[in-house]
Amino acid sequence: MDFEKSEKHQKDAKSKNKAVVQLIWGIALVAVGIGLFFRIPQVMPRIAEIEQFSQVLFFIRFCFYLMGILLIGGGSKKIYKYYTNN
Repeated sequence: MDFEKSEKHQKDAKSKNKAVVQLIWGIALVAVGIGLFFRIPQVMPRIAEIEQFSQVLFFIRFCFYLMGILLIGGGSKKIYKYYTNN
C-alpha cells in the first residue's frame, strides 16, 4: 500500500515539474516574441543594404512579424494552459 502511494506521489511530482518547465518555456516564448517586435525596426535597414534582399523587404518584414506573433501566441497558450490546469 505504501509503495502505491509513493509511486503516485512521484508521478504527481513529475507532472508538476513538467508543468513548471512548460510555464517557464511559455514565458520565454512570449519574451522572445516581444523582443522580436522591438528588434525588427533596428534590423530591417541592415537587411535592406543586402542587394539580394532589397526586392523582397516587405515579405521579409511580414515573416519577421508573423514569427513574433506566433511566438507570443504559442507562449501565451502555454501560460494559459498552466493556469487553467492548476
